[in-house]
Amino acid sequence: MKKEVSVNFNKDKPEAFGEIYDYFYSKIFGYVYRRIGDYDIARDITAETFLKAFMNIRKYGFEGDNIASWLYKIATNEMNLFFRSLRYSPDLFSRFSTDLIDDEVLHSIFEKEKAELERQQQEYDEFRQIQEQLKKLELKYQEVIALRFFEDKAIKEISEILGKPEGTIKSLLSRGVEKLRDKLV
Repeated sequence: MKKEVSVNFNKDKPEAFGEIYDYFYSKIFGYVYRRIGDYDIARDITAETFLKAFMNIRKYGFEGDNIASWLYKIATNEMNLFFRSLRYSPDLFSRFSTDLIDDEVLHSIFEKEKAELERQQQEYDEFRQIQEQLKKLELKYQEVIALRFFEDKAIKEISEILGKPEGTIKSLLSRGVEKLRDKLV
């Protein structure tokens, strides 16, 4: 589907942006929500992401499937702006709720996986524990770990999204995973 979205999109028809929005909204929202942990703030950041994408779509040069990388990069930048606006510090995340996601939100994020809900609940509990520890890491480690493991992005895509060399991404990922393991033991 991603290839169809990028190939069929016509920059000269703004209404065609709806196809990109429909396809990527839940993916971008999920990425932002897992990083932020607050439903309303995640919705606002996701909306701002798509607004900026819509406003700049004519400036964007399409090359194959990189629409997703572009959207994730905008979302990452919007989250960074949000954290900066709060004068980010490592304990900032203690302001956000660590309660379980309510059924409605869980349903919207994991709609396709309803049949495996019991197994996923166990995985989700483990995920919450990992997420709580991840929030204690420096932001640079949070970004690469979230993109690699929660969003299944390749090193090259992460490099494009964050605007850093692949070697730096590999190094940050390795150190971040090691630090996260230490916190989970």
